[in-house]
Amino acid sequence: MTAGLSPLVSILTPVYNGAEHLAECIESVLAQSYQNWDYTIVDNCSTDDSVQVAQSYAAKDPRIRIHQNQQFLRAIPNHNVALRQISPAAKYCKMVFADDWIFPECLERMVALAEEHPSVGIVGAYALQGTQVLWTGLPYPSKVVSGREICRRHFLENLYVFGTANCVLYRADLVRRHDPFYNEANIHADTEVCFAVLQTCDFGFVHQVLTFTRMRPGSLATVSEDLHTDFAGMLQTLIAHGPAYLTSAEFDQLLTQHLSQYYRFLGKSLIMGRGKEFWKFHKRKLNEAGYGVSRTRLIIGLAAALAGAVLKPRETIKNLLKRRDDRTFGQGNQRAASRPSSIPADGR
Repeated sequence: MTAGLSPLVSILTPVYNGAEHLAECIESVLAQSYQNWDYTIVDNCSTDDSVQVAQSYAAKDPRIRIHQNQQFLRAIPNHNVALRQISPAAKYCKMVFADDWIFPECLERMVALAEEHPSVGIVGAYALQGTQVLWTGLPYPSKVVSGREICRRHFLENLYVFGTANCVLYRADLVRRHDPFYNEANIHADTEVCFAVLQTCDFGFVHQVLTFTRMRPGSLATVSEDLHTDFAGMLQTLIAHGPAYLTSAEFDQLLTQHLSQYYRFLGKSLIMGRGKEFWKFHKRKLNEAGYGVSRTRLIIGLAAALAGAVLKPRETIKNLLKRRDDRTFGQGNQRAASRPSSIPADGR
């Protein structure tokens, strides 16, 4: 694509105390083979040198600007603020987190697919997390899948290829149409929004590693892992969007199955002795889903977990020892519990 004919992409980087990796993130944007973009860095009241790093680049390139929040926001609300900075002229938008980066062909490949297939509203790709390639599962060369099909396959086959907000390109008009774009009550809002958007459009996928995600202490991904939020997130998404993609029989069966698996996990968590923040989170999420905490289901889940422990004693001992080590060295839920909000996040 020539610059004169290529559509504008608004790139957005929410940052909170991300000075350590921000320059690397910005450099990855500057290195893009696709150059028709504008770039807004949204500072969430950082107390380190994040603003100074951003200003040093904005002074050199007029396509870069800085938006500074007047008050600190939690992570998902801050992401929504970032998305509100999309240029009115932009056709596409791309989130790039401050501690992550994108490969040089990221925008070029994603925009080319979206331009070739106007029905596509979200474009994903493989991602590198540390040394592991993620979001595999779609057979090559599946470039375009109907939104209904990809969401049904997620529910029915556990096929997850949406990745994170750092991994996808959105069509800008879809973002403008939903304000707020992300559900601020869901720590997995970037997943849930795919189900909301793909009811009316297709999903595109580039079979190439285009983004890099860094796992670090205190990040939203790490906190999510500490609290094991995936069960609650899936329950919330299934209840909110399952009826749009599933038959009544499929929905009822999946809901029953998921709740059974959720309570078996909670039963196992009783054995593991998880902390107060863990239980506070899951009790709140079950209440929000309209189910509350069922003692009967919890007892059944505990029994199933105990039966599993008897069948797999070595694995159970290993997990318990790991749990003890986490407490000894201040990891796991102890780290999450030190944060003030009910859904801990670093506000990036």
